[in-house]
Amino acid sequence: MHLAPSFSSHSIRTQRSNCLWMLATVIACIANHAAPANAETQPKPSKPNVLFIAVDDLASTLGCYGDVVAKTPNIDRLAATGTCFRRAYNQLPLCNPTRASVMTGLRPDQIKVYDLDRHFRDEVPNVVTLSQAFQQAGYFAARVGKIYHYNVPASIGTDGFDDPPSWNATVNPKGRDKDEEHLIFNAEPHRKISGALSWFAADGEDNEQTDGMIATEAIRIMREKKDEPFFLGVGFFRPHTPYVAPKKYFDMYPLESLRLPFAPAGDRDDIPTAAFAHNCPVPNYGLDEPTLLKATQAYYACVSFVDAQVGRLLAALEDLELADNTIVVFWSDHGYHLGEHNGVWQKRTLFEEGAQAPLIIRGPSQTGHGSCNRIVEFVDIYPTLTDLASIDSPSGLAGRSLKPLLNDPVAQWNGTAITQVLRPADDRLPEQVMGCSIRTHRYRYTEWAEGRHGVELYDHQSDPNEFENLAENPDERALAAIRRLRPLLRAKASGEIPTVPVNPARL
Repeated sequence: MHLAPSFSSHSIRTQRSNCLWMLATVIACIANHAAPANAETQPKPSKPNVLFIAVDDLASTLGCYGDVVAKTPNIDRLAATGTCFRRAYNQLPLCNPTRASVMTGLRPDQIKVYDLDRHFRDEVPNVVTLSQAFQQAGYFAARVGKIYHYNVPASIGTDGFDDPPSWNATVNPKGRDKDEEHLIFNAEPHRKISGALSWFAADGEDNEQTDGMIATEAIRIMREKKDEPFFLGVGFFRPHTPYVAPKKYFDMYPLESLRLPFAPAGDRDDIPTAAFAHNCPVPNYGLDEPTLLKATQAYYACVSFVDAQVGRLLAALEDLELADNTIVVFWSDHGYHLGEHNGVWQKRTLFEEGAQAPLIIRGPSQTGHGSCNRIVEFVDIYPTLTDLASIDSPSGLAGRSLKPLLNDPVAQWNGTAITQVLRPADDRLPEQVMGCSIRTHRYRYTEWAEGRHGVELYDHQSDPNEFENLAENPDERALAAIRRLRPLLRAKASGEIPTVPVNPARL
């Protein structure tokens, strides 16, 4: 662990004569005994800690989000004691851009990050990240595991695509999952395990796996820093592919209990080609149903494995008597597909499954609890945490504080969410195409290359699964919605091709 040096300054008193010093001392003693206590003499409330838990590639496959298959008791308890945002949306459903957006509080078009290779400081070198804002307020900021982008599993045990100014200390555990990569089953052997449906039911205990070690190291830091304010980023690697977890978690999900998602036979007929991710060129990768169900089992196993590690963190907060003074944030970098829309898998889409992601916040002073169905964005996380901790935020943040919804989950909230994704030119598309979506409480409106490569409109009130694209043959109500939403979308997201460097192979 690398610790940044810390410095303290002390004023130097000018020597006084003995008589004057004694006189001042007497006067001070009299004043201290005679004067009533005031705000300046009262102990100041301690700064709230922040436990910032990130999970990689986690869909809304949690009990608290209504998933009847998932076994996630620890995350569900966190949601019950905090606020579970049921409609929280990331800014770009790909690891590097979305994590950079969360940590800077800025949209992809502001930081010019659209692929897995570009660092946000290439565009905004002096930006103050979320953890830096806490550092400037006197916090100790540490990272364990994946907060910024890592190539998984290749970068496990390294600093990955980290941002050194964001942290006073970093820890990069590496477990037996790295040593046993040769045992991983790859259902698509022509692709690397990092992007293919691949999995392994491992021997051994939780704390032998990288994510188990991450929880252990995070608890150690909490224990060491319990007497000073900390911002602790804890980033779990699962359920990102390859899906690796101890066997006991696989056993929680018998194959015969699992099903693939339903979609009408002609579901894709009214959806633009660009809406489908380039890394899933054919439905279900061309795999048969038994293989897909095994992949589903492995994914849920990893979800429950991560849930157990989150439970360890929350238990440690209680054991260390930190729970009552710690803001807990639980989030996933984006959503994830498990076969929806007749065979979409993984990420990189603007469908609900790709753009919506878990977000749970529990603050010591919040007065409301339970589910919140207001539309919020991941750029809201930064100003929310600084607001809860009563520290300064940089000017120009793209989001706004969610504190009103933490106190009242059904409070008035005129929210919209902007999500975008960049497609490479390939055998499906003659040019790079930017897709941009805006969500309101009722609608999702999407333009591909400002409409040149297609338009989508879904009414979530009547069609929450997005089976009917109303923009294909719009009636007057749909046309009115498009006319209203189009300028709102274009005001916050550009459909133009970026002028900054972009690696098409890393989109």
